[in-house]
Amino acid sequence: MQIEIFELERVQSLWENRVEFNLTESGVHPYTLNELLEEKDVAALADLRLGYGQTNGSIVLREAIAALYPGAGSDNVVVTNGSAEANFVAAWSTLDDGDEIVYMVPNYLQIRGISRAMGVTVRPLRLRAELGWQPDLDELDTLVTARTKVIAICNPNNPTGMTLSAEAMNAIVSAAQRCGAWLFVDEVYRGAELDGKDSASFWGRYDRLVITGGLSKAYALPGLRLGWLVGPVDFIEAAWARTDYTSIAPGILSDEVARFALQPSLRARILERNRSLLRDNLATLQAWIAEQPVEMTLTPPKAGGMAFVRYHLDMNSTELTTRLREEKSVLIVAGDCFGLDGYLRIGFGADPEYLHRGLERIGEFLDGCRMLRA
Repeated sequence: MQIEIFELERVQSLWENRVEFNLTESGVHPYTLNELLEEKDVAALADLRLGYGQTNGSIVLREAIAALYPGAGSDNVVVTNGSAEANFVAAWSTLDDGDEIVYMVPNYLQIRGISRAMGVTVRPLRLRAELGWQPDLDELDTLVTARTKVIAICNPNNPTGMTLSAEAMNAIVSAAQRCGAWLFVDEVYRGAELDGKDSASFWGRYDRLVITGGLSKAYALPGLRLGWLVGPVDFIEAAWARTDYTSIAPGILSDEVARFALQPSLRARILERNRSLLRDNLATLQAWIAEQPVEMTLTPPKAGGMAFVRYHLDMNSTELTTRLREEKSVLIVAGDCFGLDGYLRIGFGADPEYLHRGLERIGEFLDGCRMLRA
């Protein structure tokens, strides 16, 4: 099986620890354990024996995750090493050579790469900038056919920060029902809404539905590498069997810390801290955009720590981000990584002073490019 290079992850892995300012992250400035937990809880972790835990996640953790999805129980949940493993296992559990998948783009393109490697035909469902990054529902009807095995959605979306309208959600569910397709929904950014209100979940809307979630984005705990799948019991049992061939089990420390993080009172505190930071930082980013010598436009994101910025400059996005890294030691993501040249994904979930200084560097670079304005 031939698998393509995952361009977004490769660029970040190569350079994120070699620049002064890394603004590629789509989540929120991460916690330390001392910031997250009480002293007694941190001390308890130091006494935890580092053996294997429950391979599908501890019962306590799976119950805490299930509580986020009304009507779900612990048997509807399998815990994974990050949402990336969850996405991989979901695809592996369902897709075969010759199948078709309808795949939302732009998107975190992991499932697209996996699907192509498996011999699956990928049919892109494009979000439209002119529709506020909503899908064209007429196009959806054209794309979904009797051959469609999976419809894969990211909501809230990476990289646009868009959340689907109620009309779009209903249309996507109806399309899946019409052909009996599985509906995969990556909801890892749910909880990072800037208005402070949880966006609507797809959970409970369809019986052939699988949700991906995790603690990396909305919870600002990416270093735990703690994700999950929620779905029908038989699907989850099959997914668990596949994790025996991947990572076998989540880390025992990650499982334990996740139990704390998902306790209702601490979860509420985590999400409020993160949403407050995102709101303030988005205002900083918008003020910065308004001051730039190169015209830039942004449909304000609804959720997550990323802004998908359109720039009006006669320069390819990969060239721009490469020069920015080399000349100003700032890393951002080229629109090319999502198949949309002319855009930049700028992470704004960082520490506010760090964000401010990174944006200053980008501004200096753009000032030097202003004669190239399109």
